[in-house]
Amino acid sequence: MATIQDVAKLAGLSRTTVSRVINDHPYVAEEKKRLVTKAMEELNYVPNSSAQRLRKQATETIAVYVPRITNPFFSQLVESMENAAAQKGYQLILCQTRYKKKQELFYLELLRTKQVDGLVLTSIENNWDDIKPYLAYGPIVLCNEYSDEAEVPVIHLDQVEGGYIGTKHLISQGYKRIGYCSGNHKSSRVAGDRRIGYLKAMKEAGLPVYPEWYYDSAYSVSDGMRIFSIIESQDNKPDSVFTGSDEVAAGIAKAAKKAGWRVPDDLAIIGFDNQPLAELMDLTTVEQPIDTIGRLAMEKMIEEILSKRPQRRKRTELPLKIIQRSST
Repeated sequence: MATIQDVAKLAGLSRTTVSRVINDHPYVAEEKKRLVTKAMEELNYVPNSSAQRLRKQATETIAVYVPRITNPFFSQLVESMENAAAQKGYQLILCQTRYKKKQELFYLELLRTKQVDGLVLTSIENNWDDIKPYLAYGPIVLCNEYSDEAEVPVIHLDQVEGGYIGTKHLISQGYKRIGYCSGNHKSSRVAGDRRIGYLKAMKEAGLPVYPEWYYDSAYSVSDGMRIFSIIESQDNKPDSVFTGSDEVAAGIAKAAKKAGWRVPDDLAIIGFDNQPLAELMDLTTVEQPIDTIGRLAMEKMIEEILSKRPQRRKRTELPLKIIQRSST
């Protein structure tokens, strides 16, 4: 295997000059560039990309934080980011936080130790004050999740509107006893804002909201099945339920049908995201443009890495819409 010394010898130049050519150093004569290029081609010499990145103090690697990669929403989001990153010559490191604060802080060290050029956070587990100091080591972009305190670029959707239009859809279909199912609305801004939208729609319609119709800590299909068992056992049952996830909606629908309930006659269900699972289960859902979110987030991250003047507090808000199917 050819070495940089072999290239220098064939080109008739010093090793230092060859290194300057390989690393695009300014003020190298065009004739010397031509000699080095010709020698590299003849020797089939490929520069050590890792060494080049270290010299440039760049890794060409971006970390993406997700709470659960098994959630199809995050899987699709990451795939979209990876496609956008690859087009620009970047690779991704996937960091799964599992909704744990310590895990998120552990991964933040990747930026401080220069193992990545930037971070994309799709969820936030810690207070922004705990994350903010890491901006001294590189750019951070928020995607999906958001915070009013975060002075960084944000790609997100109006989740208050998402909760509102989802609940309004159920109301327009004639349902009046509407339950609300989400992850953790106390720690997640996304879940909290959807709940605000739900309450807004219920208040406008003059409909009652009962504490027992709040179903919390639901993230997966199995959680949805658990939620249905709660609904089934309640004396004061809702006639419909707004969920913050197609996975959860699918779990509720599966368990309801297994118990002999008719969807939507006995229980109407609306999901969120419009994942392929929603189409498979014929679930009404609030569609998020997942591919667009991922692409824009990665484009913004690369822009931040290359820019000498990072943008602060720039928000990009994307639209939501209802996809109606047979579950409502």
